[in-house]
Amino acid sequence: MAPGEDDVMVSRTEDPHVTIGQGTLRGVRLDGVRSWKGIPYAAPPVGEWRLRSPRAPEPFSGVRDCSRFGPIAPQNEHGPLPIDPGLTLDEDCLTVNVLAPASDARRPRPVMVWIHGGAYYLGSSGQRMFDPTHLVERGDVVVVTFNYRLGALGFLDFSSFSTEEHPFDTNLGLRDQIAALTWVRDNIAAFGGDPKDVTLFGESAGGGAVTTLMTSPPAEGLFHRAIAESSPATSVYGRDRAASIAESFLELLDIAPADAGRLRDLPVDVLTKACVELVQQVPARVPGTLAVAPTVDGDVVPHYPVAAFRTGLAHRIPLLIGTNKDEASMFRLMKSPLMPITPDAVHQMFVAIAADHPDLPADEEQEVAAAYPDYPKKRSAMEISRDAAFRMPTLWIAEAHSRVAPTWLYRFDYATPFLRAARIGATHGTEVPYVFGNFGVVPHDPTFKLGGHRTAGHVSERIQRRWLSFATEGTPDGTGAEVGWPRYDEADRTTLLIGKSDAIVADPDRELRRAWGEEVIGFT
Repeated sequence: MAPGEDDVMVSRTEDPHVTIGQGTLRGVRLDGVRSWKGIPYAAPPVGEWRLRSPRAPEPFSGVRDCSRFGPIAPQNEHGPLPIDPGLTLDEDCLTVNVLAPASDARRPRPVMVWIHGGAYYLGSSGQRMFDPTHLVERGDVVVVTFNYRLGALGFLDFSSFSTEEHPFDTNLGLRDQIAALTWVRDNIAAFGGDPKDVTLFGESAGGGAVTTLMTSPPAEGLFHRAIAESSPATSVYGRDRAASIAESFLELLDIAPADAGRLRDLPVDVLTKACVELVQQVPARVPGTLAVAPTVDGDVVPHYPVAAFRTGLAHRIPLLIGTNKDEASMFRLMKSPLMPITPDAVHQMFVAIAADHPDLPADEEQEVAAAYPDYPKKRSAMEISRDAAFRMPTLWIAEAHSRVAPTWLYRFDYATPFLRAARIGATHGTEVPYVFGNFGVVPHDPTFKLGGHRTAGHVSERIQRRWLSFATEGTPDGTGAEVGWPRYDEADRTTLLIGKSDAIVADPDRELRRAWGEEVIGFT
């Protein structure tokens, strides 16, 4: 519902106060938006509770100042994702931020909950790129962002080393996300949001979290629509691989598995430094794998997510899902090992996948490569890597989910003149500023060196309109959409291509699908 004459306006001179079960929160009003930041949604996961499941948040007395972001999860301060000024790192990082229109509507507003990305070991909700002010103002929605545990503290599985004295829980980062969604369900009404109308959206690792939570029994009913941007949906591993990676982490720290309880006593910066090293080592040893990722634990994640979608076990809610045209080019630019981008690394990836799947045809690599005429040149290697990590898992999910729930598929193709000239194109993450309407917030960003601001603004407006329409009305057309966006189905495989203008194309990935085949290809 858009603000109207009947809305009750909040005083422009008073800080907005909200009272929830934990206590009273004092936020900030800026123009047409109210915000409350750094609200604990779980107790501090420190000391004996390090590497354990999140616990209920503790109440506080008096009025809590919620004018600033809380600390962000421990991570590499000098990594590929710059940490915005004013943000601090601390284990006690489990906080949410709520932004809402400054006017009180007569009925609860739809809620959007954002999960940030960062390869499961970087990032935070406080990045300026994720400021949801434009979404709040344009869509008359309540937007929630939050921090969750990352890296060794959030996505390494030490449960194989558990003892009665030193227990370790699985999938801590995902458990944090479920705790944040539970907090939203229990408290968002106090901020004017509707706990029965929640859209979960995220990008990269955040998109992977969205598709994984769609298959998680403890998350069922906590959100009612989902948007997954560039989800690495097959980067979820079994217990054996997870235990092996965790053991490699202990080796970096010179800790025997029997002494894994020492992890609770080590300084957090020691764990962070070792995790950064592990993140480099694992994909170098086995190209196409990640060091830190969700684990199939039989509890939070009972099945491999893509397999769960294909067997109808995912939550049957509307899904909007897609990828970017040139996902892998960023990893080439950054010289990152997170994706195999050379012909040799791609070959090693297929060798490792074949070892995991002895039932695959012996010529699987050749069958796939046939769809990439320039293979084994480097550019084709990057395209294969892109499709293995992002496009094919997205297609497998869209195909399966469309059988049981409304599904829409997109591909983000737009790139500014500079990104095209630099042969970067629509790389991984470049759609995010368009979703939030935030440009020029990353230091030394060359995106607009050759112009393109006006067109980017138009593209952003269209994306925001569609994302908001999906979150508020259940369909991503939006008022005044230049083209209708039909649902994805197996007959037409209709896909929205987002460029300078929107285009609807039937089955643009036909040749890729045929080359990759029907069987899900990924690591176990």
